Amino acid sequence: MSRGRVWVATLTLSAGLLCSWMVSEGFSPTPYVPTPGDVPTIGHGSTHYEDGRPVRLGDPPINRRRAAQLARNLLEQDERQFQRSLGPVELYQEEYDLYLDFVGQFGMANWLRSSMRRHLLAGQYRLACDALLKWRMQAGRDCSQPQNWGPSGCKGVWTRQLERHARCVAAQPGEMAWVM
Repeated sequence: MSRGRVWVATLTLSAGLLCSWMVSEGFSPTPYVPTPGDVPTIGHGSTHYEDGRPVRLGDPPINRRRAAQLARNLLEQDERQFQRSLGPVELYQEEYDLYLDFVGQFGMANWLRSSMRRHLLAGQYRLACDALLKWRMQAGRDCSQPQNWGPSGCKGVWTRQLERHARCVAAQPGEMAWVM
């Protein structure tokens, strides 16, 4: 790449990330459980409200505008914690967006204990990309396995990780992405 990485603290949530988040999560005006073992979700993948209350199956419906507002507010909350978790690390915008997308899907607690974060703190960018592929489980199921791709399966978890990995590797200078 012709440009360099910049301090995480100077990057911000991109409009592209917000749009891709909303597309990949889809839209539901009413709360539902996306896959067995998951938690109730509303709008564009929101599992809790800005005040920290979890989404409950009996919550009233929301419209698309509220869903977009909720998605943006929650990603911005995650963003502040994400930035603090990386301190002086430098990233490309593409890396920033895909790791923040990971946080939105898997949660801050998982990010904080992840090998991705440890690799980034050590300046091991390619290893951080490859560590994305370790996150393939949902409710005890290995989402990379075809037997878990049925109607109530978790193929989407694995597909999203493969996409993140490919984008991450493509952002690395001199690297080429591979897909399983």
